[in-house]
Amino acid sequence: MTDRIYTAGLVVIGDEILSGRTHDKNIAQIASWLQVQGIRLSEVRVVPDVIERIVEAVDALREANDYLFTTGGIGPTHDDITVDAVALALGVPVINHPEARAILEKYYTDKGGLNEGRLRMARTPEGAELIPNRMSGAPGIRIGNVYLMAGVPHITAGMLDALTGTLEGGAPLIAETVGGFIPESEVSGLLREVEKAHENCQIGSYPFFREGRVGSNFVIRSTDRADLDACMAELCKGLEEAGFAYTRGGI
Repeated sequence: MTDRIYTAGLVVIGDEILSGRTHDKNIAQIASWLQVQGIRLSEVRVVPDVIERIVEAVDALREANDYLFTTGGIGPTHDDITVDAVALALGVPVINHPEARAILEKYYTDKGGLNEGRLRMARTPEGAELIPNRMSGAPGIRIGNVYLMAGVPHITAGMLDALTGTLEGGAPLIAETVGGFIPESEVSGLLREVEKAHENCQIGSYPFFREGRVGSNFVIRSTDRADLDACMAELCKGLEEAGFAYTRGGI
């Protein structure tokens, strides 16, 4: 664990996401998992099943971050082109990975065996390593700082579990919340002053309308528990002095 901030980008791939037919759940679960690893999700791009668009996003985010994750497009159908796009971005050929083929052959032994579509899931960029997939056999793929994950959320979750503890990261981001029926516009100055006084903390303001009243939850984030506690104490004191009732943990 170090004080350096490690970051990751995420490319979500699929026409079904952009059309609204499928609601993405991977962004939240990958972001949460990364925080536990001491890595911050810095940017997400959602792109269609178009090789040029995937290559563009992969090139941009893998250069800007310590890690890049992709979700979607590694299945058995003709429009699953993530492997091809990542190989093109990295300048390497696509191969049939012998270990991936062996895994698939074993998995499909009692399910009709391998066919052309299922065999596509053994394709990887040359030089890649595999990410175990206990749910459906077909492995994820790691090459350099790029991680190709499934689009199906529960399969992605299993792949993340297999990667837990294997990525180098900094201090995990921790957070505390305080909230109340407090219009954020009336405490914007206080929030700014408290955040400025605690440079290792960030304060997010999340307004809501409930029971006919306006309120806000304020989330303080930091990698240092002592800094976070000091920032929380100062914010609570400021809210009290301004005459606002608040609840630790938010409402």
